[in-house]
Amino acid sequence: MARNAKVVASQVMDLLGGEGNIEQLTHCATRLRIVTKDDSKVNAEQLGETEGVHGYFFKNGQHQVILGTGFVGKVFAELTGNGEVDTSAASKKEESGSTFQRVTRTFSDIFVAIIPALVATGLLMGLRGLIVSGFGVELSPQLTTLSQVLTDTAFIFIPVLVTWSAMRVFGGNPVLGIVLGLMLVAPQLANKWDVAFGNAEALMIPFFGFEIAVTGLQSSILPAVFMGWFAAMVEKTSRKYVPEVLDLILTPFITLLVSLIAGLVFVGPLLLGIEKFITDIVVYFLQIPYGIGGLIYGGAIQFMAVTGMHHTIVPITIAMVTETGFDYINPLGTAAIAGQFGAAMAVMTMQTSKVKKSGMFGAALPALFGITEPAMFAVTLPRVKPFLYGCVGGAIGGCIGAIAGIGSAGTGATMLPGMLLYLGGGLGMYVVVMLVAALVAFAMTKLFYKETN
Repeated sequence: MARNAKVVASQVMDLLGGEGNIEQLTHCATRLRIVTKDDSKVNAEQLGETEGVHGYFFKNGQHQVILGTGFVGKVFAELTGNGEVDTSAASKKEESGSTFQRVTRTFSDIFVAIIPALVATGLLMGLRGLIVSGFGVELSPQLTTLSQVLTDTAFIFIPVLVTWSAMRVFGGNPVLGIVLGLMLVAPQLANKWDVAFGNAEALMIPFFGFEIAVTGLQSSILPAVFMGWFAAMVEKTSRKYVPEVLDLILTPFITLLVSLIAGLVFVGPLLLGIEKFITDIVVYFLQIPYGIGGLIYGGAIQFMAVTGMHHTIVPITIAMVTETGFDYINPLGTAAIAGQFGAAMAVMTMQTSKVKKSGMFGAALPALFGITEPAMFAVTLPRVKPFLYGCVGGAIGGCIGAIAGIGSAGTGATMLPGMLLYLGGGLGMYVVVMLVAALVAFAMTKLFYKETN
């Protein structure tokens, strides 16, 4: 029976201590993320057992209720009255934790909002690969241009999406973030790719006897994150000192001027170099002989997902696609998800209760579409050993993927939807990676784990 978003929202709100106990409410692809005023009012035990909820856990000051992709948005809309919840001012609880934890949460908040656009673009790349490489269709110049508009726009103008989202997260004006992002890819500046290949010259700006080379920052991530953060800080600071009567005019002017100079001329080129260095290091790591890099990543990434640290990988994968044309992390992440799916299915087969079997199958199913949290938090992680066996399956699958050297022609989609990204090459090996990871995890769980409940 289909889950009722209104009923689930009402039950979740009651178990969280009521509307008056909510300090902050956001959501990612699969989970509600709530900061409460009084944690003692939250009924954690019943939250995890509520019908329609795949799981619950508390981490870094946040109550996280796992609802699954698609359904989480419906419940969030019911909880907020189809409106937006202001998340610009983080609560004291949200500020708790280590610096690394706060950075991880910030990256999560920034990139979760733009992942749907990247997933859609990746699938469009896969569709074009199917038509051209799979069916051997030669596109006309007009269709080729249109297909490039569909598949290339999001990555070329990714700074616009990132500065918009970063400004939103850091409490600035998101529209100013869009404008700043557009300035980073302004046509008046030489395209960074044209400069790199010697087809254009950078704009040289003299500065105290030195010349600073300025180009467009197409497909750049770190400079856009910095611009969003810096512009939000400039805007807030400016608003403190600018008279209210002049705020509408002067604050946006100061924000754009100072942020553009700092980001595009001074900090942007430096961060662009750091971004490329990180990408090169990751690519080198994944090319370590005998698939060792893939073994480590495929086995460890789900440990990062437990803490939310996996979101720090997103900017790296985006940068990798823009620099190399392929996402070599994609098959390794897919192996990790397949491992948790295999382990969860093994646990499901051990159940004697039809109700438990049905619930576990519902939690495991989203993993086939790249959403691993329900299977992990509701089935494998609470039992520990199945989670570890799932990680072993992911490690072995990741090792095979790294040895084969396959990469996806796009990013964002994994598991079954991710197959579209390999239609231009590597599809067979991608399927092998998935199957091996899932089967190893399934077999180990069946052999070495005994269900006690």
